[in-house]
Amino acid sequence: MALWELYTEYNRVWIADAEHVWKSAEIIRNFHSGDTVLELLLEDGTKQHYPVDPSKPQLPPLRNPDILVGENDLTALSYLHEPAVLHNLKVRFVESKIIYTYCGIILVAVNPYKQLHIYGDAIIHAYSGQNMGDMDPHIFAVAEEAYKQMARNHKNQSIIVSGESGAGKTVSARYAMRYFAVVSKSGSKTRVEDKVLASNPITEAIGNAKTTRNDNSSRFGKYTEISFDKRYRITGANMRTYLLEKSRVIFQADNERNYHIFYQMCSCAHLPEFKSLRLLSADKFQYTCMGGEIAIEGVDDKKDMEETRRTFSLLGLTEVFQSDVFKVLAAILHLGNVEIRSSGSDKSSVPPSDPHLLVFCELLSVSVDGLVRWLCHRRIVLVAETVVKPVPKERAVNARDALAKQIYAHLFDCIINRINRALQVAGKQHAFIGVLDIYGFETFDINSFEQFCINYANEKLQQQFNLHVFKLEQEEYMKEDIPWTLIDFYDNQPVIDLIEAKMGILDLLDEECLFPQGTDQSWLQKLFTYLEPSPLFEKPKLSSEAFVIQHFADKVEYQCRGFLEKNRDTLYEELVDIMRDSKFPFLANFFQEEEKSTANSKGIKVRPARPGVKPANKQLRTSVGDKFRSSLSLLMETLNATTPHYVRCIKPNDEKLPFEYDSRRVVQQLRACGVLETIRISAQSYPSRWTYIEFYSRYSILMSHQEADLNDRKQTCKNVLQRLIQDPNQYKFGRTKIFFRAGQVAYLEKLRLDRLRGACVTIQKHVRGWSQRRKYLRIREAAIILQEYIRGKRTVRKTVSAATLKQAWASVVIQRHWRGYRMRQIYQVVHLATITIQAFTRGWVARKQHKKMVEEQKALVLQKYARAWLARRRFQTMRRLVLNVQLSYRVQQLRKKIEEQNKENRGLMERLTSVANSHSQTTDRLQGLEAQLEKLTNQKAFLEAREKKAKEDATLTIAQLQKEKDAVNLEKQNLERKFEASTKESKESFDQIKRNLLEEKENEARLRKIAENNIEILKQDHEKEVETLKEEIKRLKEERVSLQRKMEEGGQVNSDLQDQVVQLTKHVKVIPELRRDLNNLQNQRNNMDRKMKQQSEQARVKMKDITRQLLGGVVEEEVLLGLTPDNSEEIYEVEDLLEAFDGLQKATRILEKHQREQKESHETQVEGLKLKVDHLQNENSKLQNLFQEKSNINENIRQEVSRLSSENSVIPELKLQVSELQRQKQELETHVEEQSRELTEKTEEITHVLQRKIKEESSQRRHFEEKVEELEELKRELLGQIEELEEENDHLKRQQLMESEAKNKLRQETSRLTAENMDFEELLDQKDRLIKKLHNQIKSLETSQKAKQTPAPAIPKDYLGMLEYKREDEPRLIQNIILDLKPRGVVVNMIPGLPAYILFMCVRHADFLNDETKLKSIMNAIIGAVKKVIMTHQKDFELLSFWLSNTFQLLNCLKQYSGEEEFMKQSTPRQKKNCLQNFDLSEHRQILSDLAIHIYHQFITIMEKSLTPAIVPGMLEHESLQGISSMKPTGFRKRSNSTYEDLETCTISSIVQQLSVFHSTMSQHGMEQGLIKQAVKQLFFIVGATTLNSIMLRKDMCSCRKGMQIRCNISYLEEWLKEKELQSSNAIDTLRPLSQAAWLLQVNKSTDDDAKEITEKCTELNPVQIVKILNSYTPIDDFEKRVTSSFVRKVQSLLQDRDGSTQLMLDSDYRFQVTFPFCPSSQALELLQVPSSLHLGFLTRI
Repeated sequence: MALWELYTEYNRVWIADAEHVWKSAEIIRNFHSGDTVLELLLEDGTKQHYPVDPSKPQLPPLRNPDILVGENDLTALSYLHEPAVLHNLKVRFVESKIIYTYCGIILVAVNPYKQLHIYGDAIIHAYSGQNMGDMDPHIFAVAEEAYKQMARNHKNQSIIVSGESGAGKTVSARYAMRYFAVVSKSGSKTRVEDKVLASNPITEAIGNAKTTRNDNSSRFGKYTEISFDKRYRITGANMRTYLLEKSRVIFQADNERNYHIFYQMCSCAHLPEFKSLRLLSADKFQYTCMGGEIAIEGVDDKKDMEETRRTFSLLGLTEVFQSDVFKVLAAILHLGNVEIRSSGSDKSSVPPSDPHLLVFCELLSVSVDGLVRWLCHRRIVLVAETVVKPVPKERAVNARDALAKQIYAHLFDCIINRINRALQVAGKQHAFIGVLDIYGFETFDINSFEQFCINYANEKLQQQFNLHVFKLEQEEYMKEDIPWTLIDFYDNQPVIDLIEAKMGILDLLDEECLFPQGTDQSWLQKLFTYLEPSPLFEKPKLSSEAFVIQHFADKVEYQCRGFLEKNRDTLYEELVDIMRDSKFPFLANFFQEEEKSTANSKGIKVRPARPGVKPANKQLRTSVGDKFRSSLSLLMETLNATTPHYVRCIKPNDEKLPFEYDSRRVVQQLRACGVLETIRISAQSYPSRWTYIEFYSRYSILMSHQEADLNDRKQTCKNVLQRLIQDPNQYKFGRTKIFFRAGQVAYLEKLRLDRLRGACVTIQKHVRGWSQRRKYLRIREAAIILQEYIRGKRTVRKTVSAATLKQAWASVVIQRHWRGYRMRQIYQVVHLATITIQAFTRGWVARKQHKKMVEEQKALVLQKYARAWLARRRFQTMRRLVLNVQLSYRVQQLRKKIEEQNKENRGLMERLTSVANSHSQTTDRLQGLEAQLEKLTNQKAFLEAREKKAKEDATLTIAQLQKEKDAVNLEKQNLERKFEASTKESKESFDQIKRNLLEEKENEARLRKIAENNIEILKQDHEKEVETLKEEIKRLKEERVSLQRKMEEGGQVNSDLQDQVVQLTKHVKVIPELRRDLNNLQNQRNNMDRKMKQQSEQARVKMKDITRQLLGGVVEEEVLLGLTPDNSEEIYEVEDLLEAFDGLQKATRILEKHQREQKESHETQVEGLKLKVDHLQNENSKLQNLFQEKSNINENIRQEVSRLSSENSVIPELKLQVSELQRQKQELETHVEEQSRELTEKTEEITHVLQRKIKEESSQRRHFEEKVEELEELKRELLGQIEELEEENDHLKRQQLMESEAKNKLRQETSRLTAENMDFEELLDQKDRLIKKLHNQIKSLETSQKAKQTPAPAIPKDYLGMLEYKREDEPRLIQNIILDLKPRGVVVNMIPGLPAYILFMCVRHADFLNDETKLKSIMNAIIGAVKKVIMTHQKDFELLSFWLSNTFQLLNCLKQYSGEEEFMKQSTPRQKKNCLQNFDLSEHRQILSDLAIHIYHQFITIMEKSLTPAIVPGMLEHESLQGISSMKPTGFRKRSNSTYEDLETCTISSIVQQLSVFHSTMSQHGMEQGLIKQAVKQLFFIVGATTLNSIMLRKDMCSCRKGMQIRCNISYLEEWLKEKELQSSNAIDTLRPLSQAAWLLQVNKSTDDDAKEITEKCTELNPVQIVKILNSYTPIDDFEKRVTSSFVRKVQSLLQDRDGSTQLMLDSDYRFQVTFPFCPSSQALELLQVPSSLHLGFLTRI
């Protein structure tokens, strides 16, 4: 199909416009080949004839259908051209308030000039791990793609952020780095990611400034490499800068400012730390007030200064370094205020008293005279001499400004280097992601050297970008097996060669800078001479001081003025020498000669895409242009070695107005940043690409029935496309996608719209026909009815007469009388029957009632006597229990005192044990000293042997010398002529001997030092031992005092016991226990005494041995000190040698004396130690006496106990009474057996027999009551004594016992005393049970009327609901019931909560035994084992569910059986009886509750991880309503990550199925219903929050049809809740925000009433979310309409007063507070049996 065929009626096109760049028009007549004009209708209603050349028709670009407008990716547009891109960006930016848009591989970011809620941590986590095309375009999506490719491909990445000033480059780069810092935590304590982010405020302070276009414009380029380790966590960063705008330091245009740091410092001039800098206000300094603007609206320089200083400190830059930086910056400000005066036409001067000059020299420590001189003079070096020449004021000012620029540039580089060092962390870099924040293409009215360098850099980046785009297109074609055709794209290599090649612009500029007399004009003439033939270089017609270069974006005219000066960047050498000679090291280092380093020193080894251009002359390497070219070449090498990602920042308007769109400014930037070039490359081939699934879903309406019935969708798409588009060159079939030429998708959309319109017409036709037919049928039916009525009236009028009326009246009268007669007859028959029935019924009721009254009268008589007896029994029982409780309470108090005394005794024993341990440690240390002494003794023997050998050698040497002396005398007498020779020989021999002796002397000195060191070490050890013994003695004294105090208290307690022991007549069982305790204490005391004696003897022997060894060792070691001679002078004669030997002997004697003195001192110390040991023995003997006194007291207690036992004569009488009761019990049992036999024979006589037995029992009961009264009289005798004890202990009760504890103790003591001490009460209980049994038999006989007796199932009496285990079996119990238990066992599933019940029954047994140690041990073991299981299997869902249920059940058991009233309301009597008796486990309950909360949160986390991957596909992407498709074409980003094979996809059924699995598992494990509801509510909240967050970040999901799909899916979830009977969990309420969002997508959004309804209905959504959904609403078809901006503003105005969150995203990590409701169990513990499969055979049921 030819392109001109698409120019049909109603289609729209774009035509050029001077004001709006492009404007839309509609075609009002079909265009045919050969037409010379295209008739158009503009949007304002005017008609226009667009001329067309028939030979070469240049038709205006077609406009995309509205359905394609506003897409996330511009490459998804059918028509790819400039007006389509411009319009799509405008729709997204102005109407939808969306600032990010994809254009292939580029992210286009339009600056909104407004704070948006799209950069929070929740947004970061939402984009983390997502494919780039799955979410709305965002800077976070680009950062995630770079991070993912780095981790997946193990290749370095780069994010290139470009754009003109004010477009938002710095902010975008900052957000990208923040994303990496959040998603890749370093894990180290250095927090490198925080430091990386902290570098931004510093670089912005020293490198950013306010310009006319931007309040925070970056005046330098920056490339930040963020390093990652092998786990892809941030390990450091490195920063490189490019082309700092140094000229801003000395000059600012109108309405601009200098760098921020200067104004920040001036705002803090009043602070004490800045007083020494003598700063003024910013308007008082020349360098900060040139632009007239010293403040920025909405910016607080003082707060920014605080932030800058804080980040300095965060990076580890010291206060000294910061002070130095501020000094240099303040000096630059003062330098700008130095006044330079003109002294004639060619001279200038600076007043030496200039205050700013003095401050500058003082801050930088430079010479005032030298600075004054060389600011106004210049040294000229000639061949024969050096001339100092004054310079005019203008050049002096330039020199001052050049110095300021140079100092600031050096300071900037220094700070960047220090930041890089702070960001470096030890460790190897595995990969990095570079973020390039660099200036975009610039063209101003006046363009200079800076714009030239900037545009040169953009030419290089554009070339790299074009090659990368071309490469990606080629890879896409090859992957889809599409034949590759060469695409013509713009190559800017000629422009780059024009700039950087040999004899290029930079080369000629460097060459001209070599000439001292070179000027800008001469350099310009060379350019015209050498470069004029180039088509890319032009000479302007109206200017002789400029040249024009044709860049890739536009033609730019550069003014040559200042090129040479800026390229040289010269500073007088004399000023450099002054700075170098500064006494301020920080400044002097700036101007030191730096060694030239090669490119390899940068640490980056990459292979460039093409060789860099080498400079023609080595001397040119120092120019600014050459440096910039080298750094740019290095940057390109780095980018070529990485995978680039592009972000193009667009400035929508120059007035910085929020969401205002200036099409002329935007299109200018689009042309300059390469976006349109990307569009052009894509449009040349097949720009539109649809997957087969997308095509099938979208265009299935165009398929025939035969085509739709095919199972192969891919072949179906091919058949349909071949039928619809006849030209096969307009599309290509790939492996997974279909490629279309430009305009073909629009043609298919037109066909689809025509088919839909035809279908709509057909539907309307049939509906209207049906409506008309229905209306016609109703009218016809009404007409027929009217006709019938009229015809009937007419017939009646004709047939009615007087005779017929009389006949009719007579018949009516006859009928009336006959019917009355019949009704009277029927009434009489019914009345008679009713009376008869009533008579019989009333008689039967009366007889029945009389019989019942007789029975009730008999029952009342029985009840009266029974209730009276029961009331008397309850009263007597209560009185008896009260007396027992009172008595037992006193006994308990006495037991407590005895236990406290035992605890004190055990404390004394532990302390004595610790003393024994300390003695044993002392013994070990003494043994160590013995070993050291033995070692030193061996060393001493060795040294003595060496000393002896040395003495023998010396004696031999002396003898030899004596012989030689005699020989020499003989030779002297005989051979006087050889005197000199012999003298010489003797001297040589003496020298040799001297050297030998000196060597020996040095050896002896060394040995002496060794011996001295050893002795000093031993001495220190002895001192330490002495100090240790002193401390032990002191501690023993303190313990002795405390023991004495305890013994006194014990004596007092024993005296109290002696007073109270008289009152213990009824509690004889306590006495043996006391006797055993006393015997144990006596045995322990004897054992302790024996151990103390043994340890004392051992310590005494050891001390004697160690003292003897120490004294002997010291004496032997001191001998070693006599080896060194005191005389160290040189020896030249034999006599001197002998004197030296004598001196050595004297020194030896002196050392021996010193050794004896030390020995005596050590002996005195040892004697002191012996005395202290004796003192300790005396103390121990005193302690033994105290123990002896205690034993005497205990003996007195035993005597008192024996006296009491003789007085307790009443016990045999009680035993006789008990035996009598037992005998009577046996008689009753025989009577019961006889009655049971008689029951089988005669049923009628049973009642009389039972009544007689009851009478006999009542008589026996009275006999029992008399016995009880006798016992009570004995108790009353004890009450007098008990009351006396109560008066003494009342104040102790008020202090120690709380009300709740008293109740628990009463209950526990009552049950214990009843079981242990009151045998007769047990017999009464047996009688009570017998009476109850008889009553039950009476009731069963009255109701059943059967001959056989059927025993009712009763609670087993044999088991108490406890499991006994041995202490050593506790690990086996924990291992089998917790650690090794699998949740899928059959037994566990049959009885949910069985492990919890078993564990609690073991806990009950420990409580029953009153074993606190065992109870704490098993509780701690249970908690520890559950924690271990949870930590080991923290990802096992079933195990977490199982132990959450059992932990909750165990917690409920501890509450239910705690004995507290609030937990016993629903317990059975048997459960109340089984309550814990001795211990309060509330602390363990709290620990278990915390553990259950931890398990619950881990449980929810595991379910969330399993459910989250299916939420978005199931709730949003899957189309649960068949036939309602919301599929739209996707762009490059979505295509690159899509694989449309027949893979299993997640649906709403997947979510429901997963929820059912969760619910069935929890139910199977017996989890409480309230806990299940809380878990389900949390899961529903996660589903709703995740789905809503995805809607907020996916514009393609904001459509009416998608709202229908969401509401349908919510209904499925609601049905699931009803099916599981979970409606009361309020889980559906958590989906209200999602439900309201779906409703908002479906509701009308046009009128004021709609806006009001939205504000009233959407109560769960905050205003930000509502506005976001409205702005993101996207029509799927042309039948839908977009939401207008005026409607959105109307809704915003109505939502202004609404309070609530301003966050765009819901916090999907929010957790509802979990509560564990108390749910009493009806399970009887005594009925539980332990299955054999659990291998718990060592447990015994009690």
